[in-house]
Amino acid sequence: MAESIENLERRIDDLRAAVRRAVIARDNARAKALRAELRSAEGAWEQALAGLEDDAEVVTQPSQHDAPLVSVREQVHHALTLLSAPAAPKLIAEVHNAFFGLAATGFAAGKLTHLRRDEERSFRTARHSRPYYLCSALTADHLAPARGLLAVSTWPLERRIIGPLSLRVDFLTAAIKVAEQVSRLPEQTLTVARLLRRFATSIPGAVDGHEAADPAIVIKAAQAELEVHADADRSHREAAAERARRQMDEAEQLFGSKLRVLRGMA
Repeated sequence: MAESIENLERRIDDLRAAVRRAVIARDNARAKALRAELRSAEGAWEQALAGLEDDAEVVTQPSQHDAPLVSVREQVHHALTLLSAPAAPKLIAEVHNAFFGLAATGFAAGKLTHLRRDEERSFRTARHSRPYYLCSALTADHLAPARGLLAVSTWPLERRIIGPLSLRVDFLTAAIKVAEQVSRLPEQTLTVARLLRRFATSIPGAVDGHEAADPAIVIKAAQAELEVHADADRSHREAAAERARRQMDEAEQLFGSKLRVLRGMA
């Protein structure tokens, strides 16, 4: 029997943590073996996700009285994992709706703020008791929570940092991931087409007039612009991440310091 996507995600998170521990311990042989196992698990996850896409075409929408098939926490994790970059609640909801075939529930910004706070309380109470946590993206200048942007704890710290160019870089990264996912679908649903076009219209050369967005063209255009910003953005993020590791404990690196919360960043 094929392993469920939820089990695969938990195993991937566990493997990433194990790789990190092996690298820190300088156990190169174990780190190499774990990386190979991680790549295999990620490949199985991609196949399982493709299966979900096929199933989504025949799943009917639940009524408003039906309970969601998975928790809001899992829905957010699914969408963020697909995007591979910090994102705001609106985009998280749109991605989940488009690719998982069911309208996301409970994705209001206020509810996700409470969810993030619950994640922080859980982490501070019993660290690493969960395979992953939904955490904050951190601003590069103040290492404070970037308001309205969620990330995943298993991502490298550099990916969770928001520097001067990071919002654009993350947008382009997400556009590429969405377009790649669209290209795997046998056909585009209206919701998927709208999501892809939303990205395409903000990328020069990605769409022509009122035509439907082509995933291959979106990927090419996004990659071209990404090459312009990637090195400078990486430099900002790496410098901020190094500063965070020196100045902040593990919990603050995930959720930010309450003394340095930055207001007003959307």
